[in-house]
Amino acid sequence: MSGFFGVVSKEDCVFDLFYGTDYHSHLGTRRAGMAVYDKEKGFDKALHNIENSPFRTKFTSESTSMRGTMGIGCISDYEAQPMLVRSHHGTYAIATTGKINNADEIVADIIKNKAHFFEMRNGEINPTELTAAIINQKDNFIEGIRYAQEIVDGSLSILILTPKGVYCARDRLGRTPIVIGRKEEGYCASFESFVHLNLGYTDYKELGPGEIVVMTAEGVMTLVSPGKDMKICTFMWVYYGYPASSYEGISVEKMRYNCGRILARKDKGVVYPDIVAGVPDSGLAHAIGYANESGIPYSRPFVKYTPTWPRSFMPPNQTKRNLIAKMKLLAIHDLIENKKLLLIDDSIVRGTQLRETTDFLYDSGAKEVHIRLGCPPLMYVCKYLNFSRSNSDMDLITRKVIAELEGKLPDAETVEKYSDPTTQEYQNMVEKIREMMHFTSLRYPTVEDLIEATGLPCEKLCTYCWNGKE
Repeated sequence: MSGFFGVVSKEDCVFDLFYGTDYHSHLGTRRAGMAVYDKEKGFDKALHNIENSPFRTKFTSESTSMRGTMGIGCISDYEAQPMLVRSHHGTYAIATTGKINNADEIVADIIKNKAHFFEMRNGEINPTELTAAIINQKDNFIEGIRYAQEIVDGSLSILILTPKGVYCARDRLGRTPIVIGRKEEGYCASFESFVHLNLGYTDYKELGPGEIVVMTAEGVMTLVSPGKDMKICTFMWVYYGYPASSYEGISVEKMRYNCGRILARKDKGVVYPDIVAGVPDSGLAHAIGYANESGIPYSRPFVKYTPTWPRSFMPPNQTKRNLIAKMKLLAIHDLIENKKLLLIDDSIVRGTQLRETTDFLYDSGAKEVHIRLGCPPLMYVCKYLNFSRSNSDMDLITRKVIAELEGKLPDAETVEKYSDPTTQEYQNMVEKIREMMHFTSLRYPTVEDLIEATGLPCEKLCTYCWNGKE
């Protein structure tokens, strides 16, 4: 995953750029960068590896040494960006968020024109570099951006820093957001909506699907009007999004709270735990909603130690990796011993972390550990956003369980049966996961529950990772 931030100002913009980019640290863990433009000095850029150190630590020097009235910044899980590019469009910096599924096909087509690309360590092409190459196929930025949105299979939102302003282009189907903020000195664009508010900006507008604008210190000009069709990622509310963020006017915290209430209503008369708790941080709002709806006390039976572990070094030895994961958890024993706990987490992907948490609670004296999730079983690896580096559905715990139950790798029709909560196959899968993970009980919400929790029409939401429907 990745998140980006852009700013244009009548004054130096580096303070806002530094903190605006830093506010996207929850969306990436490996690479980060900032690029600025100054009328006198031109472009300047800095990139750092942030795997073992927070963004602010790595970019402290640049926060005081860089100068410019316009800039873009990005934090990413995989690729280094922003990238500085020189082409027939002139020099510009570019940052992207999304996923390009047909990268090999596009690269092969561009290379026919005797172009070249730099491979990353894993042999892949940096998708931001590829996006720039696509844009450069056309005569101007507007045509280039529209061409990129048209030919990319996946999703693509873009920020482009030029001497004339910052171009902002939201994904064609709005799978990821871009929100614009305004203050007296200028404008900013960000992935997360809360960012500009803490930097003194007020809400200006949220770009619609496929909308392209250019920001200058004097204003925001719409270059391409938004489309009517939208498929925004529902998993952003469940997992990616920071609690203070809102997408399409629906706050992350409220959606999670609503989902917790729905889980409680469906659990009425089914389980009788002593306390309700959430796995920090994305499970907390779910747990509060559940507790308030059910009347069962909300509590924090364990906490994560974060002062020196914001992004801890993980050794290659798997045994030590597991030990470090457990070392972050601190039990509050008098809230656990001989208690029946109902614990809510956002999702189960592979299952490793939640099983370790459950075993940790049992080892700390819990009598029962009932698990509720903030979304349905994940059945498909996302085609549109990089929430997991894996490209294989078989890495998901659901697919492994289905294969075990069926005695073979499942075909599409079989997976569809297991995705339907009204079937016996679904019930068998959930029970098998519960057994494998040592849960006392396990229940998921349905896709319909999530749609109700967001309050948006189902046709505007992407639910592919749960039911394969685009």
